[in-house]
Amino acid sequence: MEYSVNKIFDKETYKPQISIVGRRNVGKSTLLNKLIEQEYFKVSENPGTTINPIEKEYELIPFGPVILVDTAGIEEEGELGDKKLSQTIKILSKSDLIVVVLDARYRLHPKEIELFANIDKLNIDCIVAVNKIEYGTNPILLNELRDLRITHFEISCKENVGIDELKRKIIRFLPKDDKYFLIKDLISKGSHIIIVIPEKRKIPKPRIFRNHLQILTEALENESIITLCREDEFQKTLDEINVKPDLIIADCDGIKKIIGNLPSDVKITTFNLILSRYKSDLKIYLNGIRKLEHLQNGDRIIITELCIDHPYDDEIAGDKIPLLMEQYLNKKLNYLLTVEDKLPDDLSDIKLIVQCNCCSKNRETVRHLLNQAILLDIPIVNYSLLAAYLKGVLPRVIEPFINVKKEWDKLNLTII
Repeated sequence: MEYSVNKIFDKETYKPQISIVGRRNVGKSTLLNKLIEQEYFKVSENPGTTINPIEKEYELIPFGPVILVDTAGIEEEGELGDKKLSQTIKILSKSDLIVVVLDARYRLHPKEIELFANIDKLNIDCIVAVNKIEYGTNPILLNELRDLRITHFEISCKENVGIDELKRKIIRFLPKDDKYFLIKDLISKGSHIIIVIPEKRKIPKPRIFRNHLQILTEALENESIITLCREDEFQKTLDEINVKPDLIIADCDGIKKIIGNLPSDVKITTFNLILSRYKSDLKIYLNGIRKLEHLQNGDRIIITELCIDHPYDDEIAGDKIPLLMEQYLNKKLNYLLTVEDKLPDDLSDIKLIVQCNCCSKNRETVRHLLNQAILLDIPIVNYSLLAAYLKGVLPRVIEPFINVKKEWDKLNLTII
């Protein structure tokens, strides 16, 4: 039987967001109306008709349901480098695909160049549509796009030229779910996996279902051999199987004890790091680890709890993480606790964002926060990677993730 990771993690089917961005009066709303073949988005010759983002759910054949977003002109806002959560940053951060609309008559505006630079920071596909070609295309614009190595589509919303080709390109660029795995890419047929369960601490049933069941499902589908044991049975279990396991997965709180009795060539990681890798990008979090080493007394840190089923003053967010950080750094820091993804609009004095493990959130929610941090140039790290570093079990617990381990080696950090 085949199982979908998203069916277990997400309460409803995720609809990719396609954001149409650009300067005022370049034809964003008109393009959207052409794509959906309806007069849904308001169109006017007066610049600035669209003030706030407008969303519409649409069945994009043959892909399926998507969310189309019409946006205000990018020249309405301040610099993206101001470290303020502008509408542009919020829209870009949530997007699965970005369509930038340009006016064929004009060369690139500084705001458009800035927009391209910021999109380039994100792992999000971008399509550039040069509209209004019925008036001719400015050769300087074409040279500028060529210099930036930007491939573009020439369209005319007025004369309905290039719209069908653009729609086909949008469908091809939309994300597919089949490239994300929990452990499937870490193991092979017949791999021996030991899953270690905490011996005393009670784990909520929903968390067992999400974390352990899907990992077990992928392992079984891969025809792996699975051994399940408690932390206090681990050494006995290891001795009895009398074979080197290909992978050990343990709880973060007890992993240091397990590593202490484990040969250095055995791969081991935690449930939370597996989930973090699936839902986000551990390489980005490593930059947060690097920033940790440069924090000073009084620096402001945001600790954000995205899972609304956790209390605002959760023990991990309110006590455990701050205590671990201050014990390690021997410095006094200032903390701001936030819930869900509601960051303050002004983040100019924030030195680091510490994010929860998002055990009840999907990949898209986590990516939204990550992208905001990237665009604002604020380092970010999550609980599991931060705790592993502060407890001295990095890089051991990321060795199963080859690309993440390579990024760690570049940091040249020393574990105390």
